[in-house]
Amino acid sequence: MMYAVIVTGGKQYRVKEGQTLKLEKLEVEQNKSIDFDKILMVAEGDDVKVGSPYLAGCIVQAEVVSHGRHDKIRIIKMKRRKHHMKRMGHRQYYTEVKITRIQAA
Repeated sequence: MMYAVIVTGGKQYRVKEGQTLKLEKLEVEQNKSIDFDKILMVAEGDDVKVGSPYLAGCIVQAEVVSHGRHDKIRIIKMKRRKHHMKRMGHRQYYTEVKITRIQAA
């Protein structure tokens, strides 16, 4: 079972082929392919390759499935005994991708 650790949107993800995951919004059209080249680690069984900081020549290919927004997060700020309460909401944009290929150098 081959898997890789990639960096995108300031976060790290452990991915394997066929996996679907929601990433921070990427400016790529739906049904298009995207290549991730910031690979921190690739492992297949006991064979583990770790970059410093990234592995050269490794690529993780993915296909953009859809774009959307996550569920609303409600934020409430309250000052006790001051008759002050502020309510806010936030919905983060995401890009859903399906990992199609992990190519190790």
